[in-house]
Order: sequence, then structure tokens, then C-alpha cells
Amino acid sequence: MRLSKRGEYGLRAMIMLAGTPHENDPLPVVQIKEISEREKISPKFLEQILLTLKNAGLLHSKMGVGGGYYLARPASEITLGQIFRVLDGPVAPIKCVSQIAYEPCGCPDEATCGLRLVMFDVRQAIVNILDNTSLADVTARQDAVRVSLGLKS
Repeated sequence: MRLSKRGEYGLRAMIMLAGTPHENDPLPVVQIKEISEREKISPKFLEQILLTLKNAGLLHSKMGVGGGYYLARPASEITLGQIFRVLDGPVAPIKCVSQIAYEPCGCPDEATCGLRLVMFDVRQAIVNILDNTSLADVTARQDAVRVSLGLKS
């Protein structure tokens, strides 16, 4: 498991979209330019990432004046694990513990391999966090830290 720049930028963009203030609109539309500027991400690279997330059903887009991207579902229904897998693939640190992209390893006895047993635990811990943390959870945590630092009231 490795969080690539693509995965990092995609997660940051999705968190930003989830935390964008919205008065009457529960799913606000945000332009790529705004995301790019706020998150310091190349607009062209960001466009590719957002298109991938859109094709995976995590984002929708609106064309024309006032257009941009918005979450396809409420932030509470999109997990970090879903985003990670779309952008970076399987979560497993080694292929022989992957649920999605399993490949046998070269050890003589996979069932008793100490490394595999430990890496399975690592995978489970990561999956537990990513699959049980929604965008809403992240934005709430972010807001709480900002309030505690006096950056937000």
C-alpha cells in the first residue's frame, strides 16, 4: 500500500469538497480552479483525478457558468477507503494479503508465513480506518482542530 500523489491530491480535493461551506445547497459545486488554488494542485493533474472519481461515481459535474464538481453522495456516505481504492488500487502492503488483487508470494508455506501474518494485520488495521472514516468524519475532525486553534469560530 502506497499513497501516491494522485491518491493524496484526490483525497485532499474530496475533503475540500466535503468541507466547502454551503448555505442552501447540500452538495455545492466547486470549480477546478478553486480546488487547484486552495489545495496547491496542478489544474491539469487535478482534472484527470476528478474525472477518475467522477467515472467511479464519487463525483458529479455541472457544465457551463457556475459549473464544476460536487460530491455524488453526502459526505457521510463516502469513505476514504473508496477514494483510495479508485485512485491507488488495493490497500494491501503485499499482494498475498490483498482481497482484490491477490497474488501468491514466493514463501514456502503461505499459510504459516510470519511476514504474511503480520502484513495481513497491517492491512486489516488500515482497511478498518479507511473504510470506517467518511469525508464527513474528516471535515468534522478538521473543524474541531481549527476551533481549538482559534482559526474558526
